[in-house]
Amino acid sequence: MELSVLNIKGEDTGRKVTLSDAVFGATPNEHAMYLDVKQYLANQRQGTHKSKERNEVAGSTKKIKKQKGTGGARAGSLKAPLFVGGGRVFGPKPRNYSFKLNKKLKEVARASALSLLVKDNKVSLVEAFTFEAPKTKEFKSMLSNLKVEGKTLLVIPAVDKNVVLSGRNLNKVKISTASDLNTYDLLNTDRVLLVEDSVNIIENLLSA
Repeated sequence: MELSVLNIKGEDTGRKVTLSDAVFGATPNEHAMYLDVKQYLANQRQGTHKSKERNEVAGSTKKIKKQKGTGGARAGSLKAPLFVGGGRVFGPKPRNYSFKLNKKLKEVARASALSLLVKDNKVSLVEAFTFEAPKTKEFKSMLSNLKVEGKTLLVIPAVDKNVVLSGRNLNKVKISTASDLNTYDLLNTDRVLLVEDSVNIIENLLSA
């Protein structure tokens, strides 16, 4: 498959780039994408949740009423879970939610996501560009020229400080380097802008 290369003014440069069928034309594997997204979201969790059990709650250990003769159930401590302010039974404890996935499966997932985007005509190729200084106005002008709306993922070949600073404060824009591309970002966008030099990096990573 071939895609035309545009400049940041939205004009066709007359050049075309041939995309690898192994990466941009693969048969989507939905389960692989599901697992990769699940791992990404799990890895974002801090896992610092914690509630106190009855042995951790501060308070008196004095028996609150006599054992027999009250007509009610026995009660030995205000720290018991059935009392307000008592400990919680089987409450959350700090834990690590992350889990491992096979490297090959993650590659299949990213290739599947890219293939879906290309199939739906949601990928545009942009020639290499930079800004002389961080200017959000110039970044918004570029998006307008390219007729991009909604959530946008810009994939650049390497970190460009001026480009990153220009687009980072736009709510619906995410900027990622080609080597850090992940399935979640690909599926959570309406449009992908691929800088021309990013294509070779992605193909080398996913077709090894």
